[in-house]
Amino acid sequence: MFFASDNWAGVHPDISANLSRHAADTAVAYGDGDLDRAVYRRFNEIFEREVQVFFVATGTAANALSMAGLNRIGGIVLCHSEAHMNVDEFGAMGSYTGGARTAPVPGPLGRMNPEALDRAISRYSQDLAPAGQPMAVTLTQATEVGTVYSVDDVKAIAEVSRRHKLPLHMDGARFANAIAATGVSPAEMTWKSGVDLISFGGTKNGCWMADAVVILNPDVGKELRLLRQRAGQTFSKARFISAQFEAYFTDDLWLRMGGHANQMAAHLAETIEDAPGGRLAWLPQANEVFAILNRETAEKLRTAGAKFHEWGVPSGFDGHLGDNEAIYRFVASFATATEEIERLGKLLA
Repeated sequence: MFFASDNWAGVHPDISANLSRHAADTAVAYGDGDLDRAVYRRFNEIFEREVQVFFVATGTAANALSMAGLNRIGGIVLCHSEAHMNVDEFGAMGSYTGGARTAPVPGPLGRMNPEALDRAISRYSQDLAPAGQPMAVTLTQATEVGTVYSVDDVKAIAEVSRRHKLPLHMDGARFANAIAATGVSPAEMTWKSGVDLISFGGTKNGCWMADAVVILNPDVGKELRLLRQRAGQTFSKARFISAQFEAYFTDDLWLRMGGHANQMAAHLAETIEDAPGGRLAWLPQANEVFAILNRETAEKLRTAGAKFHEWGVPSGFDGHLGDNEAIYRFVASFATATEEIERLGKLLA
């Protein structure tokens, strides 16, 4: 019963097999080999336009390098108050940019409110005032609390960003889950709705270690190749990242894995809602489920081997917590099995 994180899951066998298939090859290093170039072309096909792809080791590196590519003196990045960049990345963005910082924007259940974003940006003068300069807006898709921005939501954020002449970044660590949940194309979810660049994650969705910064708008991030080199994120044997992405995209494996994780999360949510020992904090939209349990029940589940985390109360939560209750996060992955959920349900019952 491993629900602590999709990072805990293993690797899809097709991805492992493709790594093994390329292991004996020799290839041009540093991302200039034939396989690398084929994968770049595959990204073009997925996003329906020519894009630039920069492999990195982690989602945190992707986010921090994206911001470094958009950096301004005294830079301010507008993000949701509970965004990963704001609360979970240990100041990586500030380190990569030489001092840029985040300005949190509220919004219910992980999604920025466009009006609040507009007000937050407007607080800063557009000249070199001591408060700093807004330099970018970033949104997380799917969000840190398992919700998803619709295309219209993304367009509303993009409209505010464009009006203030700010590039829009998407943290897509769980992008596959969001696309599987909404059924729209990657292009429609990103550049067709106003997104300029995306941190594209595969690690949480069945890869060994495969993340990338994808530049969708050629007018932004022009020095990213140099910034990546300076940050130590340029892989010498980049073909092993490409090998993962090659298998990841074959026959839409990435969407099938994301869809499976979402389906398992929906099954888990139903199981929790139907059991007398718990209830949902809010409805999940992707692969993360948030439940309200009393602490004795949570401890009982942990003693029986279930892995999950206690979670803070997010902004926009309109439920009720009893004196001995807390919110707990359960995450499904491509590898989650029905049997794990059924076992958890029996414990809750």
